[in-house]
Amino acid sequence: MSVWVTEEVMRWAVRFCSRRCPWQQHRFLLTSSIKDTSFPSQQLAQVCVSQKSQTSLSQSLISSVRFYSQDRSHSDGVEELSLPPEVQLDDSASELRTPFFDSLRRCGSPSDVLDLTRQYSPTVRQVSNSLTHMWSTTKKMSEEQRRYELQLMFEHPAFEELLQKALKTVGHMRNDDVTYSLLSMVNLGVSQHSRVVQTYLRVCQEKLNDFDEKSLSILASCLENMESSTNVDALKKGMRLVVEARLPGIKNVMTLQTMMRLLGKDAPQDLKRTLEKKALSMTDQFTLPNTQYMIFTMATMGFYSKPLMDLCSKKIAEDFHGIPFNRLYRVLQSYKELLYRNGDLLTGLSEYVASTLDVWTNKQVLLFLSIFEELAFCPDALMEAYAEKVISNPDVLALKDLSCVLKVFSSLNYDVRHQRQQFLDSLSHALSSYLPKMPAFTLLKAVYCLCLLGHFPSAPLEQLLHSSTLEQLEGSKFAKSRERMFQTVDLCLRLDRPPLPQPLTVPTSVMGDASSSSQTVNSRLSQGLQSLMGDEADTMLQEMVLVENSYLIDGVITKPLPNQTCRTEASSCAGVEGSPAESNQRIAVIYTPQSGFCYGTSNPRGHLAVKIRHLKILGYTPVLVTEQELQYDEERTETLRGRIFPELHSFTSSQPCEISFPYVSS
Repeated sequence: MSVWVTEEVMRWAVRFCSRRCPWQQHRFLLTSSIKDTSFPSQQLAQVCVSQKSQTSLSQSLISSVRFYSQDRSHSDGVEELSLPPEVQLDDSASELRTPFFDSLRRCGSPSDVLDLTRQYSPTVRQVSNSLTHMWSTTKKMSEEQRRYELQLMFEHPAFEELLQKALKTVGHMRNDDVTYSLLSMVNLGVSQHSRVVQTYLRVCQEKLNDFDEKSLSILASCLENMESSTNVDALKKGMRLVVEARLPGIKNVMTLQTMMRLLGKDAPQDLKRTLEKKALSMTDQFTLPNTQYMIFTMATMGFYSKPLMDLCSKKIAEDFHGIPFNRLYRVLQSYKELLYRNGDLLTGLSEYVASTLDVWTNKQVLLFLSIFEELAFCPDALMEAYAEKVISNPDVLALKDLSCVLKVFSSLNYDVRHQRQQFLDSLSHALSSYLPKMPAFTLLKAVYCLCLLGHFPSAPLEQLLHSSTLEQLEGSKFAKSRERMFQTVDLCLRLDRPPLPQPLTVPTSVMGDASSSSQTVNSRLSQGLQSLMGDEADTMLQEMVLVENSYLIDGVITKPLPNQTCRTEASSCAGVEGSPAESNQRIAVIYTPQSGFCYGTSNPRGHLAVKIRHLKILGYTPVLVTEQELQYDEERTETLRGRIFPELHSFTSSQPCEISFPYVSS
């Protein structure tokens, strides 16, 4: 589409508005500055819908409105904005073959289009086409170039003239030209409070009943990104009624998705369910892009539909190679927003990215790893492939990349198995190269992550605990996070006892209060443990035990080992001499929310993994109990018995001295 306006017509429009429009005399401009300057002294355009019209709106879908600006009521129709005689109403297809249209296609910036509008006599459609092409040219520019071109556009003398012509011709535009013009002006940065935008909003209200699916879709895309105002809110309400009434007749998937995004989070739950049914009835039409946009749309609406998510995820998982990075990443972001997981898609995507690792940039791979970590999903294939890449060339990691890798691998508690030491040494090598210029808080986070992984390179530790670094951290932000990380570093140094060139300790002044005793016992777990203890002899239960002033254990069960022979053999296998003090076994029962594990596994994450590691060092046998295992009263005691006293279930085994200690590996 295109728009053409002559210099003479523009001058006529300026003179006409100077005489007729009080907003022009008071400098209430049609446009805004590049910064979208507000006009606090001006009363913004408003729309008033009476209770009566609200009722009729639900019946006829649109009612008459009153448009206010500059303290003056304009209740007349838009036809009062008379069309200048110079403007031609030519909607024929031959218009697209005019010299103006040929020249418009060659314009590469908004300023080029504005220069063109001063050379030709415009038609109504050419006004809309010019605005649309101006916006289209900016979409292909870099952010810096776009900002510069928009600044030139706002300073161009023909821009104000073009918008005045758009204001005069709006009543004679086709419906899709009206919506395209509005969308273009908003995206170009014209103030949403300006008269021209508010007038187009009013015209959309008046023509709403006549809009087809295409026009409604364009308008919905525009309103989606507009800030709340009286006219915008009223138009959204009107569109909601239109969508609800026309929903059975919508046959285009993209149109349905656009309408769903427009209705947004505020749509009534009943309407969301109706939209869900409509979408499910059209699933046979879903193309691969449709499935992606449906997931994005549900995230925009804040609406979770498992049947739709499952169906779309299945289609996406069948064709990863046909989807660009940005869309794959947005799918995962939508998963996070909707608290949805699909194991098949996540596993398949991990394997796909791992098998095509060289195709992706390092930034893209790290973004994948980060969003997987936020989803609490461990992408084994991708993490193993990336670990090999790091081992082969650790110097390729920038400081930001290194911080990301440390965070992801420590949070997901990923074990690189036979290459574990090589991988950790590679990370330490990369970290050491940045030590001279590394910010103190970044260093703390890096050391904390390495401690979670059970790796303790001396150089970063010594620099972190140097007095000058500690002084820098004292005044830093995120005090609670800083104290928690120092507490973990302190526990690791004391309990893991890494071999270091010189002993290192964390000053108590940087650790704050490490006590977590304020937590309360889980009532279901407490009842189950107490019921279990009533049936067991020679056992003792302690609840809410605080260990090392940091680790809270829901229940500690002390019981004797089955027999001295088994205890002696177990000690010999471990290379530790037995003693009378070891005649009892201490079982640490820990209630663990599902978020403490990697999705779909029993592999503990981050801080929980360290807690388990340290409790083992302190002589406890950790047993993790989830909410799901405590859900049913009649099964709770037996479930706990099987987890805490497994030897009772294997007592008849052919190897009676074998003891099964329930724990989660670290």
